[in-house]
Amino acid sequence: MTIDAAAFKKGMRHLAASVTLITTRHQELRGGLTATAVCSVSAEPPQILVCVNKTASAHDPIGEAGFFCVNILAPQHRKIAERFAGMDGVEGDERFRDMGEWTALTTGAPVLKGCPVSFDCRLVTRLSAGTHTIYIGEIVDLALDAEATALLYADGTFVPGDALKRAAAAAD
Repeated sequence: MTIDAAAFKKGMRHLAASVTLITTRHQELRGGLTATAVCSVSAEPPQILVCVNKTASAHDPIGEAGFFCVNILAPQHRKIAERFAGMDGVEGDERFRDMGEWTALTTGAPVLKGCPVSFDCRLVTRLSAGTHTIYIGEIVDLALDAEATALLYADGTFVPGDALKRAAAAAD
């Protein structure tokens, strides 16, 4: 017996997670999507996994490019998170226009400036899992901003990570 997708999604709304922007560049076109299904895999070698819906516009470009970047978003990136989640109808390379400041690290995948951390990854493994593909990347480079805080997503809403710090301090 399994539960239905609606019940699963309702339950998963209680699992708070950092909001990430998974980006890639295939040939000259950039692709990306907003995701919370991201997890560390190992420290030696440093690896991270991302779960990408097979219907997402960036799904195939990630597999074809063989690299991706996991940008952990900051609270000021909320509009970018919404755009890359498809909330404004903009697709593909157009999602990058007029939003954020972009650079690149070792692989050439788009890196969003101002993120707490961006992990530049070379694709090492892919696994099919239902409606998604699990892409595992070896981290080959990173950009770190120790002053930035993460944007979180919980119960269907965006929450600035520093709000949790303030709540924890108030509880003490």
